[in-house]
Amino acid sequence: MSKTETAAPKVESSARQKLETYRVYVITWNVGSRFPDNISLRQLLGLQGEASGDAAQELPDIYAIGLQEVNAQPQHQVLGLFKEDPWTHKAKHLLRDYNYVAVKTEQMQGLLLTMFVRRPHVEHLKDIEAEFTRTGFGGIWGNKGAVSVRFTLYGCGLVFVVAHLAAHDHQLDERIEDYKQILESHHYHVKRYREIYDHDYVFWFGDLNFRLEGNDSATEVRDALRDDTKHEELLQRDQLYQVRERTQKAFQVLHERLPAFPPTFKFKEGTSEYDMKRRPAWTDRIMYAVQPLNRQPGMQLAIEQCSYKSHPAYNISDHKPVTSDFTIKLYPNYRAPGITFSPVSVWKIGDENTVEYRKHAEFEEGPNDWIAIYGIDYASLADYVAYEYVNQAESPTSSDSNHERDYFEMPAPTPHRSHHHHRNRQRLRRQQEANEELVRLDFADDVDLRHGEQYVLIYFRSTGLRGVTSIAHISGPFVAEKRSGSPHRTEYHVD
Repeated sequence: MSKTETAAPKVESSARQKLETYRVYVITWNVGSRFPDNISLRQLLGLQGEASGDAAQELPDIYAIGLQEVNAQPQHQVLGLFKEDPWTHKAKHLLRDYNYVAVKTEQMQGLLLTMFVRRPHVEHLKDIEAEFTRTGFGGIWGNKGAVSVRFTLYGCGLVFVVAHLAAHDHQLDERIEDYKQILESHHYHVKRYREIYDHDYVFWFGDLNFRLEGNDSATEVRDALRDDTKHEELLQRDQLYQVRERTQKAFQVLHERLPAFPPTFKFKEGTSEYDMKRRPAWTDRIMYAVQPLNRQPGMQLAIEQCSYKSHPAYNISDHKPVTSDFTIKLYPNYRAPGITFSPVSVWKIGDENTVEYRKHAEFEEGPNDWIAIYGIDYASLADYVAYEYVNQAESPTSSDSNHERDYFEMPAPTPHRSHHHHRNRQRLRRQQEANEELVRLDFADDVDLRHGEQYVLIYFRSTGLRGVTSIAHISGPFVAEKRSGSPHRTEYHVD
């Protein structure tokens, strides 16, 4: 599929309209503070085919990549304020060829969650919000805990929680307390979806650190794993299975297909051999839940865990990554009220340019709404070139590509302090027309676009509450051109 095509979701054929099917692909991996410099992520991401053709059509609609023990040394955290984490960067540059956009990244020390969505769905993302909970050292340290990203897509609320719970065999009670603390501390600012389990779909995954009950030695566990008939017996003694199914002290709301793969911990780094100083265990897990009844009568939501496997070829840490592929049902033809951009014929570089849009009557502006300019092949919502606030006429004007971007606290951006370009005149004009409002917003003349390249506008609705952000509309593409008679920029190349 080319980057400008749209991917229509699969629709179940029936005389009666039914829910549409989408695919979600979840990854969890404890990377042991390693970097992705010399490894390929293609197999992990399930990218077996070319970026176009039938193979691309079968790719997920959503990727959720949850990592633990990402290198969180102070110098790397400071660097992360100005550039992407290397894992996010590598995944983004691989997935961009398959028409994906990084829509949100949240990091808490070594915990990292990045969400990718296929480009046609980006415009339908509403109420994107991230949250985190520290559980290490009594809740004051973020080496353990959870980060999450939630959003609403086609009328359904989805939340993705990646966690790293207390380690060691004997710390079962601490893991249960970590779970309870995450539930009690995680609160969102979106109506109807205040808590994790308020959501229509919940994905909870990570290095949950649950071990095996019993006093087996590491050698005895390894020997048992060589006997296929004892695999299920070991899983019956898995602590997560015990607390979820039997005692119901934690995760009892969630479901999981029991792992058919070997334990993912603990390996000698650089190998696929177990380190016999520690007992092997299924520490890396992916669970899910669905609220079948939502506000659409006669349409019942559903989820299926289609695959659940580990990837033994990856050996840079003492854990193996785990992936799971799901199908979920979302509402057909769901459209939230928003705005509609008027076509931009051409963007004159060096001039002030006016953006025009119509605001639908049901659409409620947020106090921090803003409009951003993106290159047509943008791979992340953090990659805007320039922006203007809609309502803050007295705010500093557009911020160009040299501003400091925060990849973990996406819109609204913090404007840099620059001089005003619109003295003595109003930058925002409103005109009421029937059930719509026509709005014109001026962009300053310092917007740094490239001659002959294509761009799009994206309207972000931002409430100002913990970064809750919705996408109201994406414009059609337009071309940036220099003013006639303006000198061409001279570019120097060093061989």
